[in-house]
Amino acid sequence: MKRIVSFLITHIGIFYKTGAMLITTALVLLMFPHAEPGTKYEYSIGGFWSGDDLYAPCDFAVLKSQSEIDRETWEARSKMLLYFDYDSTAHTKALRNIASLHTLPASRSLVESIVRDVYRRGYMVPPSDLDDATFHTLVVLQGNTGSEHMAEEYYSPQTLHHAVATYIHNESQAEQLTGLLADSVLVANIRYDDMRTQLELDSRLSQIGFTSSLVQKGSLVVTKGEYISEEKALELASLEKELSGEGGRQYNIVLHYTGLFVLCVLAFVALYMFFKNTRHRILQDDRSVTFVFTLVLLMSGVTAIALRINEDWVLAVPICIVPILMRIFYDMRAALYVHIVTIVILGNLVPNSFEFIFYQLIAGMMCIITVRNFEQRSKFFIVALVLFCTYSLIYTAGILSQDTTFATISPERYAVFFANSVLTLLALPLIFLFERIFGITTNLTLLEISSTNTPAMRELSRNAPGTFQHSMQVANISEDLIGEIGGNALLARVGALYHDIGKIKSPLYFTENQNSGFNPHDNLDYEESARIITQHVRDGIELARQYRLPACVADFIRTHHGTTYTGYFYAKQQGEHPDGEFDHEAFRYPGPRPFSRETAVVMLVDSVEAASRSLKEPSKENIDQLVDQIIDSKIKEDQLSNCDITFGDITMIRQKLKQQLLSIYHVRVAYPVVS
Repeated sequence: MKRIVSFLITHIGIFYKTGAMLITTALVLLMFPHAEPGTKYEYSIGGFWSGDDLYAPCDFAVLKSQSEIDRETWEARSKMLLYFDYDSTAHTKALRNIASLHTLPASRSLVESIVRDVYRRGYMVPPSDLDDATFHTLVVLQGNTGSEHMAEEYYSPQTLHHAVATYIHNESQAEQLTGLLADSVLVANIRYDDMRTQLELDSRLSQIGFTSSLVQKGSLVVTKGEYISEEKALELASLEKELSGEGGRQYNIVLHYTGLFVLCVLAFVALYMFFKNTRHRILQDDRSVTFVFTLVLLMSGVTAIALRINEDWVLAVPICIVPILMRIFYDMRAALYVHIVTIVILGNLVPNSFEFIFYQLIAGMMCIITVRNFEQRSKFFIVALVLFCTYSLIYTAGILSQDTTFATISPERYAVFFANSVLTLLALPLIFLFERIFGITTNLTLLEISSTNTPAMRELSRNAPGTFQHSMQVANISEDLIGEIGGNALLARVGALYHDIGKIKSPLYFTENQNSGFNPHDNLDYEESARIITQHVRDGIELARQYRLPACVADFIRTHHGTTYTGYFYAKQQGEHPDGEFDHEAFRYPGPRPFSRETAVVMLVDSVEAASRSLKEPSKENIDQLVDQIIDSKIKEDQLSNCDITFGDITMIRQKLKQQLLSIYHVRVAYPVVS
């Protein structure tokens, strides 16, 4: 049992990554609509047939388009007959209604005359669900005999005013009487027969066919490279439906989704192998792994929603948010591989997969290149512009290469590409959101805190001006060195700016801030002085939390002295206790040792720059000796063993440090005089 528990604990990272991969794959497949059984061809309206010549494998009927069916349905409705029944008792009922009224706008005899005139012509109330009855032929039934009429032959609530105006010339009185007759007096003697009319409509609709033609087996359906018009797409869709009906009996949904599941898993395995061999740092961090899976899930979900609403909206989904975020959070190569895996997975689930993958691959590569050296958030608009131009050029070039004319270009496609570009700007708030959720710091955040106008830097310059100047020098030199040996130069600069902020709490105990000649260490023993000096690391960590500095910046505070001793006070204590009988750990910095190229460079530059200030004669020989001595001591004390820095890098650092210090102290090299 203990072995099993130990095995699980040891390999918990592998179990987590495997579980996350399987869960992500399952969720991606569940998001998308269930695939319909049968044959599916890869084509799109406005595109070109990329396969070989296609011949009809069986007889099939070509379905009418929905717009054609809608048009024929509208024509059937517009030509249908409206049935009405004649009511001979309507006039009598109207006279009774008049008799029941106590007050009338006109004399009772005049009102009866108007009503008699209305019924002599006929009074009808058109059905409320009909837009305009005047366009239809009316069939009026009297017993078993029907006669055709037009709506204009009868009075209606809308035309009743004309009958009243013939008798009453006062407009307001005529309006009042018209309303009274329509609401309380008149009863339609031409009554709408809903049942007979519906039977008439059903008869006409039943005559509408859903197929337009028949394609016989062996007939050529589409040739290679042929332009896919709406008619040709409808013909292909009809063939797909016919084959789906034949192949539906052999369709197994379990095997279908098993195949898709395996394909998605293979894509993730390929990504895992890439990270394992080239980006092991990402693979070791569970937060980074979760971040990658979250991006894939996010884009899959949005694509699935667009696909359920309208297939044409798939290209409006901002898939390029994936490479943009990966490039900003990590690097170009990781961004490209994650983007490729994402579009390969989605390509198995969306229609026209070849077209989808081609668009997204080229656009993603252009985004990755554009995002390089991303230093300002306003550059997101440049990325959006590049994205729109890329999509548009791909579409236009594809049309021209096959059809050699602009006539078949659809302007709606450009609207889709514009929507995609605008939605890609959502990467900006997503960066802020993901930074907070996953605790990953981007260069955009580092740029914001690299200013010397931040609260921490202002307090450092005010309380410890000497330390502030020292930090500025270390930041400039570290940034230059990392640029030479490779690494994140911006991270090195920011880490160097903040590495000594712990000195804010007790600035006078550090020589660079002592301007009056008073040294508080004169009144302390060496162990107490060492404790105060090493405490600035712990104070720095506390201030980093207070100022909410990213964890990657706080790492520089922890590691810039590693686990070395406080040189001056440790040497003094050894002088007083040559037998070594004292607490050595009281003089040691808490560490840890540097674990990256950036933290290692800041440690070396910090030590060299601080020590160079004590040089009485900063000559080239003295500077060379100082640099070599400090770097060799760090190597001897095993302070650089945890970081991925090579001897070639150290040689480069030696040379650049010497050049930088010579430049700072304006030391000129003595050249031999040529006689």
